[in-house]
Amino acid sequence: MGRLPLAAATACCIALAANACTDNPSHGGDESIRTDVFVTAYTWFDNTPPGSTVISHPVLHKAAGGTGTYADPVTIAVGHSRKTGQDVLDIPSGTRIYLPDVRRYFIVEDTCGDGPKPEEGPCHTGAEKYGEATLWIDMWIGGKGEAQSFVRNCARKATGVSTAIFNPKDNYQVASGHGVIHDGTCDTGYGQKAAAK
Repeated sequence: MGRLPLAAATACCIALAANACTDNPSHGGDESIRTDVFVTAYTWFDNTPPGSTVISHPVLHKAAGGTGTYADPVTIAVGHSRKTGQDVLDIPSGTRIYLPDVRRYFIVEDTCGDGPKPEEGPCHTGAEKYGEATLWIDMWIGGKGEAQSFVRNCARKATGVSTAIFNPKDNYQVASGHGVIHDGTCDTGYGQKAAAK
C-alpha cells in the first residue's frame, strides 16, 4: 500500500561520502553512502489506509514498525512503478538503509504512491525539486496515540536532503528509544540538521 508523504548525517558520514559515494544505491553487497537523498516521513495518520500500519512488501515486519537497530530496522517506503505490468520497487525490498540524521537503521518494506500509475507520483519522481536530491525515500515514524499536530511537526523536522548509507555495516550508532517517535518525543536531532540549528 502506498501513501503520499508529508512533506534528515554526521560529519563522519560526510567525510566518508567524499570517498565512497556512488551514483546508485547498492542493492546488495558493499556499503554505499549518498548525500543526495530526499528523506520524508510518513505516519500513522497518513499511511494508506489512514490510521493503520499496513505495508506493501513485508520482509521482517508484518506491519510498519521497528526499533531502529540493525536487527530490527524501521520500515521505509520507496518509489515504485507498474509501467511494465509488474510492481517494481526503485530499491529492492529488504534493502537496509542507515540514516545518520535519526541514528537508526531502516529496511525497505513499503511503497510510496497509490493508484495505477505510482511512477508518476511521490518517491518515484520529484526528488529533483529539492536541491541536489536525486533519490526520494520515506521513513515510517509511527505516531499512534500521539496528537496529529505533534506527529505532523515531527515529520516536517525529519524532511530534507540528507545522507543515507545503503547496505550499511551493523556497527553504526543507534539512538535509544523505540522508533523515531517514542515516549512523546520526536528524535530527529542528529547529523546535518542538528548542526544547522
